[in-house]
Amino acid sequence: MARKYFGTDGIRGATNAHPMTAAMAMKVGMAAGAHFRRGDHRHRVVIGKDTRLSGYMLENAMVAGFTSVGMDVVLVGPMPTPAVAMLTHSMRADMGVMISASHNPYADNGIKLFGPDGYKLSDEDEAAIEALIDGEVPLAASADIGRARRVEDARGRYIHFAKSTFPADLRLDGLKIVVDCANGAAYQVAPSALWELGADVIAIGVSPNGKNINDGVGSTAPDTLCETVVASGAAIGIALDGDADRLIVVDETGRVIDGDQLMALIATGWARQGRLAGGGLVATVMSNLGLERHLSAQGLGLVRTAVGDRHVLEKMRGSGYNVGGEQSGHIILSDYATTGDGLVAALQVLAELVRADAPASEVLHRFDPLPQLLKNVRFKGGKPLDAIAVQEVIAGAEAELAGRGRLVIRPSGTEPVIRVMAEGDDAAQVHAVVDRICDAVRVAAG
Repeated sequence: MARKYFGTDGIRGATNAHPMTAAMAMKVGMAAGAHFRRGDHRHRVVIGKDTRLSGYMLENAMVAGFTSVGMDVVLVGPMPTPAVAMLTHSMRADMGVMISASHNPYADNGIKLFGPDGYKLSDEDEAAIEALIDGEVPLAASADIGRARRVEDARGRYIHFAKSTFPADLRLDGLKIVVDCANGAAYQVAPSALWELGADVIAIGVSPNGKNINDGVGSTAPDTLCETVVASGAAIGIALDGDADRLIVVDETGRVIDGDQLMALIATGWARQGRLAGGGLVATVMSNLGLERHLSAQGLGLVRTAVGDRHVLEKMRGSGYNVGGEQSGHIILSDYATTGDGLVAALQVLAELVRADAPASEVLHRFDPLPQLLKNVRFKGGKPLDAIAVQEVIAGAEAELAGRGRLVIRPSGTEPVIRVMAEGDDAAQVHAVVDRICDAVRVAAG
């Protein structure tokens, strides 16, 4: 279903450029508010944000939009995306909004919307809101204009929730943990939650100034975390992204552990405890074949979806799984959350570390990933993947990798790029296959 404003995860773009302007933010507030006004009760929306400079502008614009159609607004300030989802549901709000561009640089921003159940909106809801954005939204009568208030204890509510997901019989006493909050939304809540559970916390990326979110820190830039873990002699490092829905971990040697390893750790741990639903986990086509083989050896399955945590969650809900996620670190644990939650996932990882009473380098390394290579081919127009010559090369590559590897080729959903990924037992073969396909695509694209 084509979208004019909504992408794979809300509306996102460079601030003060269409569509990420104050005027558009106000229109989104009006349209979303009108769409979710159902019944005669006082309607309420929870709005959170990360630490970007533009958050002030967009927050105020959205307050104007929502109140103009009669919705009351609850402002919670800088909070993780999963915290907004949780608060939306727990406060019986009609919808929730997170103002964030996740792991993007500070100059970008975005708007993520949640329904009253705390889940991201359906395609149908997004389509209805887009239609209202481009149409005329009826305004509330003067006496029915909404009010706005700020909830000061929102951080404490989320910290309490996050701590409740950590096993009651375990503690983090004496465990030295470096937590990198990316100068983003979790800069207060993540270090506090870990400290309250007894950890010796070293916090970095906790000095946001509006422009330094994700700048050399966080899950997409783990070098600083690696250096700090090794230099401080910490047992483990935890990196979140700008809105804290993504987790990457570093072991005591400074080695980066990706989402595939973390999902394997959590899933096998939950399976031992009899907690794993669905007999396996849900991941995307980009997760390493090594993960699939590891799970199979444990008697567990792996169901793959298209790229995007939204697709993962849809499959989890539809098929009864409670663990899923992406190699990039979006990990969804549906026993606790309606979306990816980096802090909650980190607490499950820490629980496995405490139970094992062994170094992180031993506990977190679940399997040896197969050699994997991803390359992008930019094109100007047309559909190069439809070319007969390209299809023949792809078919040959699939036959060559049969039983020994895997091939994933897909057009980007956000830019004119073909993504070519292969993995297999033989690294040289993987590189050769990817290069051969990329060359064919370039020729077909002119």
